[in-house]
Amino acid sequence: MIPRLLEKKIRTLCAQFPIITLVGPRQAGKSTLAKMAFPSHAYVSLENPALLSRALDDPLEFLTQYPQGVIIDEAQRAPQLFSYLQEIVDTEKKMGHYILTGSQNFLLFSKISQSLAGRVGLLTLLPFSISELPTPLPKLNTLLWQGCYPPLYDRNIPAPDWYPSYIQTYIERDVRQSINIQDLHTFHRFLRLCAGRVGQLINFTDLANDVGISRNTVKAWLSVLEASYIIYFLNPYHENFSKRVIKQSKLYFYDTGLAASLLEIHKPDDINTHFARGPLFENLIVSEVYKAFSHQGRIPKLSFWRDHSGKEVDLIIESGTTLSIIEMKSGLTVTASQLSQLTYFKTLAPPDQIRQAYLVYGGDEAYKWKDIHVTGWQQAITQITENL
Repeated sequence: MIPRLLEKKIRTLCAQFPIITLVGPRQAGKSTLAKMAFPSHAYVSLENPALLSRALDDPLEFLTQYPQGVIIDEAQRAPQLFSYLQEIVDTEKKMGHYILTGSQNFLLFSKISQSLAGRVGLLTLLPFSISELPTPLPKLNTLLWQGCYPPLYDRNIPAPDWYPSYIQTYIERDVRQSINIQDLHTFHRFLRLCAGRVGQLINFTDLANDVGISRNTVKAWLSVLEASYIIYFLNPYHENFSKRVIKQSKLYFYDTGLAASLLEIHKPDDINTHFARGPLFENLIVSEVYKAFSHQGRIPKLSFWRDHSGKEVDLIIESGTTLSIIEMKSGLTVTASQLSQLTYFKTLAPPDQIRQAYLVYGGDEAYKWKDIHVTGWQQAITQITENL
């Protein structure tokens, strides 16, 4: 097994909470990590119909038959368990006894907030971060195309074989379990159009018109994809430097390989001339920053800034009262004009609010250009997040 950064935080929380809940997309390695962190715990998966039936028929008996602790995979499939968990953990007060995993956060979170508030240490495991990947790292185009899901590295499954199966087996099934979709062809077209909008402002009406569905259906489908850890939204920075600030959110995938597969990019070299190369690179850096926080058990405060004249900062990280601002350029070289957006934003911010300014690019070197850190993509995340 490739070690995961989140294991350290899991071990810390298991001494503080009776229940640890580990959420994240399917095939991100939640079960593997839970088994490694808790080798003495029993393991049950509620994907197994027989075990699910037992959990639903007699929740109390099911929970009390594991005196040494238990990992319950896909726990959201048996919501009846949560009310009994509250009584058991309040009585027994055993820390780290129940480990729950799940891939649909809206089902788990609703039950946790109702029954288990204050009793659960909640963590999110995403696909591998760059710092977790085996060395030597793939080349940039290969990484954008292949993505970071563990089976692609643990089992060396080729990306063109794995992603179509993942989409059919997990994404479409999860969505159909959550909302009634009659036409999977339309839903698959919707997924492809979302991939084509990586890093763009999301317009529900335009997306609805392109797919041929209603605006409300678009919002419902996006909500399920977000809850299943397929996509996420980056919200605009809330400070009003002017009244002409864009208020729409931007759409990203948690993994660029999934987006590349939906865009039907067949091999890494195709990315060089593909219209989505820049957006996929931006997606990679934003998701890596997100993982850097998430795999430490922290909730990042990330946003972007854009005004109606087109001036923009791709990523803003809030840390206390200070901001780190980041631009992403996928090219191998950097020009002075590419720094202009960061420079302009710094003129708008209050004095001393900007902690650091970075331009992350597709090359390898790291240097400073006036007061802006220019850094290659491989070193960027460590440099940006190490002091936050």
